[in-house]
Amino acid sequence: MAPNVSTAATRAALLDAAREEFAAYGIAGARVDRIAERAGVNKERIYGHFGNKEKLFDAVITEALDELTAQIALPGADPAAYVDRLSAYYAEHPQLVRLLMWEALNYRGQELLPGQEVRVERCARKNASLAEGLGQEPSTGTARTMFLLTGLALLPSMLPQLARIMLGEEASAHKDMREHVAAFVAAALPPPRDRAAP
Repeated sequence: MAPNVSTAATRAALLDAAREEFAAYGIAGARVDRIAERAGVNKERIYGHFGNKEKLFDAVITEALDELTAQIALPGADPAAYVDRLSAYYAEHPQLVRLLMWEALNYRGQELLPGQEVRVERCARKNASLAEGLGQEPSTGTARTMFLLTGLALLPSMLPQLARIMLGEEASAHKDMREHVAAFVAAALPPPRDRAAP
């Protein structure tokens, strides 16, 4: 195998193994030895590719968010459908939800996250898409709405125990919950200005 193919394959194997490890144990609890063993490589490869465990975690988060961005279209004129798609994605990718929760715990109180500039740019595109879909200019208000839409999509996957407490057997009806959240969003947001009745 050519060295660059081997290097790319090693990097991919490390990212896959690290995603499982970090989702299960967080940054503090993750072990480099276990990641290397899962990836089938020497742990020195982790340091050679990523520098340290924290930078590996940052690479895992970046890759997971890149995948999300590639698969979920911007909100546009249908924020209810956007929340439904996003909620379904989070339900199908529970590792991403856990990674985001571990990130929030690990970087609590810090002003900047690693790679934050790229994430700020992505969120600005979402804000602009939502604002355009609502017939508004992007603003702090539309950014707050985008933040709430993301939170609504995340909540069922983030707090399944609360859903079980509050909904009982109905907590497992994920499609019903997504439809309820989408209907809530549709009722909460005004129609786009250019299509609203005079």
